[in-house]
Formats: sequence, structure tokens, C-alpha cells
Amino acid sequence: MDFLRVGDLEPEALGGLVALGARIKSRPDAFTDALRSKAIAILFQKPSLRTRVSTELGVSQMGGYPIVLGQNSVGLGGREPASDIARVLDRMVDVMALRVEQHGDLEAMALAAEAPVINLLSDVAHPCQAVADLITIAENRPLEGAVVAYVGDGNNVAVSLMHAVVRTGGEFRIANPRGYAIPATEVEVAEQFGTVIQTEVPVEAVTDANVVYTDVWTSMGQEAETKKRLGAFEGYQVGLDLFGQAADEAIFLHCLPAHRGQEVSTELMLHPQQRVFDQAENRLYAIKAVLLACIETPV
Repeated sequence: MDFLRVGDLEPEALGGLVALGARIKSRPDAFTDALRSKAIAILFQKPSLRTRVSTELGVSQMGGYPIVLGQNSVGLGGREPASDIARVLDRMVDVMALRVEQHGDLEAMALAAEAPVINLLSDVAHPCQAVADLITIAENRPLEGAVVAYVGDGNNVAVSLMHAVVRTGGEFRIANPRGYAIPATEVEVAEQFGTVIQTEVPVEAVTDANVVYTDVWTSMGQEAETKKRLGAFEGYQVGLDLFGQAADEAIFLHCLPAHRGQEVSTELMLHPQQRVFDQAENRLYAIKAVLLACIETPV
């Protein structure tokens, strides 16, 4: 199967990915041969730390062959169209995993290739991050009934998190300034599976939440908007006072990189209830689970 968006998965399939990721984390030695003789092409159009390390290491730890490609060598969308790249790789590798500028390139590759295509990040979605988020939440409380409050831009991370939360029985709340909301079409789909609450007031989203989450206000590719966004998001920083309005056992999440003093305070990044670096580690188990599910490996 392809894995382009969390919203493409039925709740049972998403729950299975989370459970598989947890199993891999608890018994990594049981999966050392799961990708034996499998070649995985990994392409990065954008800079990457957690995604590159987790994907390359995940393939290697399960006995596969990671083939890491850069934009300069491939020229996705410039030197060659996405469909041609997909047709070439399809004859040589078992899976294509890509971090791209345009989600449409992923869709074109998935259409042209028989091998599974995995979205490692696009302008529309960040599904592997959402799987890691669910693994992290599940380590701290049941997913069913969880109230997840996201404060910040309605970006690709927020979209994937929203679909993930409602499909696993939780309530998703988001607080953002006017003009920075999640696209209405995405919300409409998510509301078929659960409750989505939108507000422009951070404390309304955070009050009594079990999970408080934020992300950078200016994502890669939006650097020209930095000054405008800093003004728009004034008052949306998640600090100790705002986090204090959440449930007593609440955890704090951030997909990283974090801009301390902007979307999150330095003090909260050091808080005993932050799980930011557990979340980063869980990217490894999330991508392992996604890879195995995509190639339909019996586990």
C-alpha cells in the first residue's frame, strides 16, 4: 500500500500501525530480518534530521538497503518529472520514501509506480510524524478519549495530527489566528470520524486537555513570511501558564525543530511532563511500522 496521508487510512489500519510501532519498540530484535533483501529509495528535497536518521536507520536495522538520494542528484520536478523517476525506481527498488515540496509529486509517483510510496513530509501532510505522535500519546494514556490541543499554524503537521486523533477515538482542538486555520475540506473529512473544535483563543483549546502540542510558526519554504507570521501569532506561545490550564497529567509535544521563545517557552521544553524527545525517538518505530505495513510483511 501507499502511505501518503493519515486521512487515507481507516481507523483500524491506523490503530494497527500504532500497535505495530509499539511492538517494534518493545522487541526490536524480533524485526532485524523484516526487510531482508529489500531496497528502499529515500529521497529528500528538503533538509531533514529526524526523518532522515529514523528512515535510514530503520531500514538498516531491519536488514534492508537504504538508498539515500538528494535533490541535486535526482532533480525531482526539474530535471525529470516525478512520474518518470517513479517508473525508473519502480524497476529497481521495493519502496520509495520521499520528503518533497509538492504533495502532487507524491501522488504522481504513486500513480506511476507499483512499488509503495511513503510520504516523509509534503506541503499537505506529515503522516509518519502523526504515527509517532500517537505512539507517544499511547505510552502515556489511552488514545480512546484523549483530548489533544494544538496551538499554532494549521499546517501539514496539524492536518495529519487531526486526522490521527479523531480516527483513534480522541477529540482534536486547535487554536490559531484568523487566516491560519486548517483547510475546511480537511476538517470536514475529520469530523466524519470524531470531534474537531476550532478556536482563536489558545486557553479555550488547552483547558483540561490531555495533550498540548505546538509546532513552528514559520515552516520550511515560508521564510519570506516570517515577520508577518511573528506578528500574527503573538499571544500563541505555549508556556508554563498556558500549559498549566491543561489536565494535571497532561503531556507536552512538539515535532521539532523548536524555536524557544517563539511558539514554545524554554521552561516548557525542560518541563518534567514534556515528551518531546520521546516523540522524536518514536519516529524510528513509526517509520519501521509504516515500511512493514506498506510492503505487507507478515509480522
